[in-house]
Amino acid sequence: MAAGALLALAGCTSTLGEVPLQRATVGPSADEIFNARFARGYARLPSFDETNKFRDDLDRRVGEYLAKNPQIATSPRASQFRFERRVDVGMSKPEVTLLLGPPDTTTSDPALMKANAAPFWPEIGRRAQEMWRYPSGWSLYFEGDRLVDLTVKGKYPIE
Repeated sequence: MAAGALLALAGCTSTLGEVPLQRATVGPSADEIFNARFARGYARLPSFDETNKFRDDLDRRVGEYLAKNPQIATSPRASQFRFERRVDVGMSKPEVTLLLGPPDTTTSDPALMKANAAPFWPEIGRRAQEMWRYPSGWSLYFEGDRLVDLTVKGKYPIE
């Protein structure tokens, strides 16, 4: 019995350092990316006032964008901007940038995108022409101007 427990424990510990790559249809929120960038730059989370300033600025930018794009302002997608503040497959590059800011890195190199998307590349590679990387392990794949896929490394536990 003890040997079986030891083998089970050894099996668990061999995967402790591995972080699974997962595919997603809904991406990170503006707050998540802001917090990750803030922590990376200042080695702490933002204060209440700093977070409120970010949210007020985002509300202003979203309001201006929706005023200039009434077709989106009256669509169900408007809630993605106003309330959820989360990127979603089908958004344009300007919409993603509005919510998340500019990417940390970009590439249109198929070899780099394939290496990043790993097991999901056969599906993602059919449409992906460009990849944007964001903090917290997020990779966003675009076909032309449209977000067509997302992957995240180690964000959500797989049951």
